[in-house]
Amino acid sequence: MKKILLLAFLFLFAAFAGNAQRYAIIDSKYILEKIPDYKEAQKKLDGFSEVWQKDLDQRQTALDKMFKDYDAEQVMLTDVLKKKREDELYNKEKELRDLQKKRFGFEGDLFKKRQELIKPIQDRVYNAVQKLAVEKLYDFILDKSEGITVIFADPKLDKSDDVLRNLGVK
Repeated sequence: MKKILLLAFLFLFAAFAGNAQRYAIIDSKYILEKIPDYKEAQKKLDGFSEVWQKDLDQRQTALDKMFKDYDAEQVMLTDVLKKKREDELYNKEKELRDLQKKRFGFEGDLFKKRQELIKPIQDRVYNAVQKLAVEKLYDFILDKSEGITVIFADPKLDKSDDVLRNLGVK
């Protein structure tokens, strides 16, 4: 009886061991920092960002001066002139916020430049990771640079469609 249980256990263990998944871990931040094109693209991005930030700082300084001037003069201004100056200040402030959003906001100029300069490099890294996964027969490749993120998963292990079927989604 012990031999049968031992044999059954060994067969079960062999079945699980033969079906073991292969994993690899990469550090994409480390990889990108080693690519000269990435460093150059990052410098270009930093340059754009610096120029745009200086422009915004200058506009903010001018707006602050306008507010100070208005505060100093508002006692002497008529109601019509006060309203006119307040409208000017409001419009300048809105213009500054809009420019800031245009430059640094979601899908702003900085985002577009990042897509233009860095995304091709990231795509090359992704393709290299995929090639490695196929060559070395890895089922998963995890990225440790920003926590654990799945970079590649063998499509045969993806059970997303089964989950959708269970949810009743076609």
